[in-house]
Amino acid sequence: MEKVKISGTDLTSSSLALGGVPFGSSLDEKMSFELMDAYAANGGNMIDTAEVYANWLPGERSISESIIGKWMKSRGNRNSLIVTTKGAHPRLTSMQVSRLSREDILEDVNGSLGRLQVDAIDLYWLHRDDANRDAGEIIETLNDVVKEGKIRYFGCSNWTKERIEEAQLYAASHGLQAFCANQPMWSLASIDSSKLEDPTLVIMDEEMFRLHTETGMTAIPYSSQAQGLFTKLHEGRFSFSNDSVAPMYRMEANREKFERIRMLAAEKGVPVSQVVLGYMQSQPFPTIPIIGCHSLVQLEDCMKADKVRLTDADIVYLSLRD
Repeated sequence: MEKVKISGTDLTSSSLALGGVPFGSSLDEKMSFELMDAYAANGGNMIDTAEVYANWLPGERSISESIIGKWMKSRGNRNSLIVTTKGAHPRLTSMQVSRLSREDILEDVNGSLGRLQVDAIDLYWLHRDDANRDAGEIIETLNDVVKEGKIRYFGCSNWTKERIEEAQLYAASHGLQAFCANQPMWSLASIDSSKLEDPTLVIMDEEMFRLHTETGMTAIPYSSQAQGLFTKLHEGRFSFSNDSVAPMYRMEANREKFERIRMLAAEKGVPVSQVVLGYMQSQPFPTIPIIGCHSLVQLEDCMKADKVRLTDADIVYLSLRD
């Protein structure tokens, strides 16, 4: 698999990260192990997870992390992976109550270390933001956790462009480590942000895109395949004429993008799914899409997209900027 250097670090990731949301929820431990085995066998080295994953189900908390920890221990492959997870997410029963205090961050870091069965997390993410808390305070806390040896680098997820800039400026002016990467909601699909079910999610908009382009900051987007939107449209499982398409994607722009994706896929002789991921991997700054797979067949299809790269003209065409 192709490799991507994460800016501002000594970490080199595979060009696709494997999403750990299904582990312990829609996928049992056995199937989760099989997916991770196949991903690693194909050169994958970064599995995305979070303290909150699968906590919407009764039973064991943070089971996605635990399954990944068991898998790494059983395979003895921790040192060949970029160990990464996210914390500081509000409790699901009180989403309006942020968890960005020093105590909250340390609680989640320590819990994740135990479940992942590692001494240090290579890349730790803040899963949400608290705009009422000074960004400098958060940066200070994260730097303290780095000094303690519990995490090596850190990034942000669902932070606005303005808050990212505030945090980066504070770090630069105080000689501190800054965010090395950003994890926004981003795919080829256009998104109607007013239709997001969770208002705390942050999408990649034009201003944030410009920030990445100007700084070279790495993007590691979630929902990078738009929940399989264009593949399901192509296969006839989804239709814009009914409610099968999620409200946030139910836009005229996506109808036009779908037609262009199909035409480009036919021209290049690749599946629709690979054009969608190829678009993400052909950006002007380091981009590592997180792929969501629930079967080995889906994983195999995604892995083939590793070699698909689009031209600047293709990007303009698919973005409807022509």
